[in-house]
Amino acid sequence: MITNILMIILGFVLLVIGADLLVRGASNIAKKFHIPEMLIGLTIVALGTSAPELIITISSAQSGATDLIIGNAIGSNLCNLLLILGLMVIIHPVLIDEETKKIHIPVALLSAIVILIIELCNFGSARAFIDRIDGILLVILFVAYFVFPIFTEIKDIKKAFKENKNNEESKKINVFVSILFIAIGVVLLKFGGDFVVDNATLIAEHFNISERVIGLTIVAIGTAMPELVTSIVSIIRKDTDLAVGNLVGSCVLNLFLILGIGAIITPLEFSNEFNQNLILLIVASFILWMFNFIGKKNTITRFKGIILLGIFSLYIAGLFV
Repeated sequence: MITNILMIILGFVLLVIGADLLVRGASNIAKKFHIPEMLIGLTIVALGTSAPELIITISSAQSGATDLIIGNAIGSNLCNLLLILGLMVIIHPVLIDEETKKIHIPVALLSAIVILIIELCNFGSARAFIDRIDGILLVILFVAYFVFPIFTEIKDIKKAFKENKNNEESKKINVFVSILFIAIGVVLLKFGGDFVVDNATLIAEHFNISERVIGLTIVAIGTAMPELVTSIVSIIRKDTDLAVGNLVGSCVLNLFLILGIGAIITPLEFSNEFNQNLILLIVASFILWMFNFIGKKNTITRFKGIILLGIFSLYIAGLFV
């Protein structure tokens, strides 16, 4: 037990160091090539911080632990939108840009609705399935979403690069070192996430906690640690667009790519017990979108952050009750 706790602490240390390197490298790449930080967050950082979820999905699918895959994906998104974003805006209120408000947050909401629709197609059975065909569809939707922001921003990126190619600050940034930072950061996040999840799961199993609850809580929170630490580091470094892009991008990635790959490897049994968690995720996504129109427009304030944390606390308490 003591060894497990020490490994969890080591995991958190690796997560902090990895997140700092990832954010530093990604931010430098954005400055070097004048790429919007939101785009970097939606792509490079979102993929990097979601590496633990992807690794756990592949290993869980191979061993047939489908409850862990679904619980991890839904639970991680709830952590992203309620816990991580809530903590982030308490540190510093976040301004949401127009593209995120009109496109990326609605897509995150739509991704949860798509999963619910797939599950409801099997309504009436004790356990529904996300089969291989559904998995392929989900991966296609992810690729379409992943490519869209790159396609829409490419002209502006080229224009900005030409206009600022002689910028002294850009010249000082070493691309190779920045890519190296990103690569090392992703590796440290992966191992840090593994140490936290594996040892926390062993402790949970020692107390006879079910696979579903482990997936929705310990594994979900553990694999969301890269997003948490990366987002907090981004806020401290005042890279707020990168932080928001990371969270929203990870939410879409978790449902489309993670569940898609899991279903392609082996059909995922979707217990009806997950429905209430999925509905809560839809509600949380809708609340986040509505926050742009309530109170201070296009801003997630500290008060709104407290609301998000309150919902997350009730969700965790409900799982164990």
